[in-house]
Amino acid sequence: MKRRAFSSGLWASSSSKHLVPDLLAPGLDLVFCGTAPSPASFKARAYYANPGNSFWATLHAVGLTPERLTPQRYPELLAWRIGLTDLNKTEYGSDHELSAEAMDAKSLHAKLAKYRPAAVAFTSKHAASLGLGVKAPAYGRQRELLEGAVVFVLASPSGRARSFWTLEPWRLAAAFVMERRLLREGAA
Repeated sequence: MKRRAFSSGLWASSSSKHLVPDLLAPGLDLVFCGTAPSPASFKARAYYANPGNSFWATLHAVGLTPERLTPQRYPELLAWRIGLTDLNKTEYGSDHELSAEAMDAKSLHAKLAKYRPAAVAFTSKHAASLGLGVKAPAYGRQRELLEGAVVFVLASPSGRARSFWTLEPWRLAAAFVMERRLLREGAA
């Protein structure tokens, strides 16, 4: 197994083994996609595990989960038809520490084509730019679909991006999911 050093001195495997496994299944309402795990998430082997990250609090605040989950409970999101993945599955760290060649938009597209979620929400403009191949995406729902999925660009929940924080695009993604949930309940 080859290992590659980061500029920060961190190490990550360049094998096909994911640092934090995807949480994907057919027919999800929404898949969140970030750039890569933080060092805290890598250590915990759980998504959005840095205490300064507001991801889990935001999911609850916008009504996507009935309670605030801890990062270690991330597999429970499947019960609410929510999935998780990252563009970079082989490295961890801050965006500036990650190698451009490990950002794998092609793999993301293949996952979306395979699992066919109703929507994908990028958890930062940087992730959206890489995943969509556009220079400066706007927050909110995008006009174009990605592999048949509605696309949302969200403000980063990272504590480092707090000055750019806005809850509104998260509310839009949650409203999309809530509408799908209500349609399912009505059909049942």
